[in-house]
Amino acid sequence: MQKRQNPSRRAKHGAPRAYSSPACSLHELATPDAEQEPIQIKRIYAPASSFDGWRVLVDRLWPRGVQRDRAALDEWLPEVAPTTKLRQWFHHDAARWSEFRRRYRAELSAHGPELLNLRVKSRAGRLTLLYAARDPRFNHAAGLREVLLANRGAD
Repeated sequence: MQKRQNPSRRAKHGAPRAYSSPACSLHELATPDAEQEPIQIKRIYAPASSFDGWRVLVDRLWPRGVQRDRAALDEWLPEVAPTTKLRQWFHHDAARWSEFRRRYRAELSAHGPELLNLRVKSRAGRLTLLYAARDPRFNHAAGLREVLLANRGAD
């Protein structure tokens, strides 16, 4: 009987390793004009960059395993994160994305001053919305970015 090798051991020995989650392949979503985007989203676990500009954590809960002094945050806005009830209902299910965005926009309408502050920051320079979710496409930071970009010139 042959012993199965651990995938991480194979990676050490030169065999290519597949991505373990969608968040590992964020570079595949990057566009050539990514540096010019006024508002970007980024996983809190990714290293900080000089291109990040104003870094804002937009999660209601502090991300697991991230030390506050090493997070390189400029601001933490738990108020603009979805409510616990909405977050638990969505559960990062791509099939619920459209309805989640609709409900989240309704929740965000009660946070005008916070959204205005984020829009002002995005006009002054690059704004990076930080999130802890694994999925780079279907998360609340992507929905928040859509809202901020749609109404960026309205204020």
